[in-house]
Amino acid sequence: MARQHVVTHIPPAPLIPVDACEYLSPTWPRIVDLGLAPSQVYARRQGVGGSDAATILSGDAARVRQLWLEKRGEAVAPDLSSNLAVALGSWTESFNRQWFEKVSGQLVSKIQLSLVCPKHVWRRCTLDGFLEDSSAIWEAKHTAGFGRPEEIVDRCMPQLQHNMAVAGVEKAVLSVIFGNHKFEIFEVAADWLYQIELLEADADFWDCVQTGREPVPASPPFPPKPIGVREVCLDGNNAWASAAVEWLTHRQAARAHAAACTTLKDLVEPDVARAFGHGIEAKRSKAGAITIREMA
Repeated sequence: MARQHVVTHIPPAPLIPVDACEYLSPTWPRIVDLGLAPSQVYARRQGVGGSDAATILSGDAARVRQLWLEKRGEAVAPDLSSNLAVALGSWTESFNRQWFEKVSGQLVSKIQLSLVCPKHVWRRCTLDGFLEDSSAIWEAKHTAGFGRPEEIVDRCMPQLQHNMAVAGVEKAVLSVIFGNHKFEIFEVAADWLYQIELLEADADFWDCVQTGREPVPASPPFPPKPIGVREVCLDGNNAWASAAVEWLTHRQAARAHAAACTTLKDLVEPDVARAFGHGIEAKRSKAGAITIREMA
């Protein structure tokens, strides 16, 4: 008996729009969607946010006045949808977050969470993310490839301190991509003195918005330093190599020298102004400090 072949008709698969393709993750925005919606523009006018704090403490009178006009509804915010740096930073924020999670092992949550300060309802912020493990806000930046890290941290300081104050946390983590070749993480502690000066500047600016009084740029407070979290290999640094050899060679001698100094100072009785012998002398200052040196 001849074998019969059964042919099953398989209908063609429906065409899927490119925007719905699986390889395009919904976390990656389209360039046309990077701008603010009208509702978001209106919401930004209802208070002072983290990016506003950076402008308020910029010391730039033109930028402060432009922000003031925008908050009062007397000027339209500039369209940044065609600004490459702004668009690139928004586009790579999702990658920044995933790379940070890969490198640090920490999960970023509460993405784009909007918060209102419980004490001052006009103070607001929108978080790039939050780190539950360390109770820290997370901020993403994509900057020039050869930007100086300390300048990046200083420039972001008003926003970080503002957001920490609104969120009521003691630490912020700044996750920075430098060009396409370097990635660094900086931890910044809440600085209450800085935050007080920032609050005063924010409050004065908001009063200007409410009353129509022209704002005067505030004097930026001295920015606090980030907590040291960087690990740097200096194997290729000649100055480091030379000093490291000296340190390793003479560390035992340095310990012996320090111990000898302690012994010599202990031997100088309280009523003795100068003690000497065997080529060295110890002198007591009027403040009581003892200095040991080789005799000429």
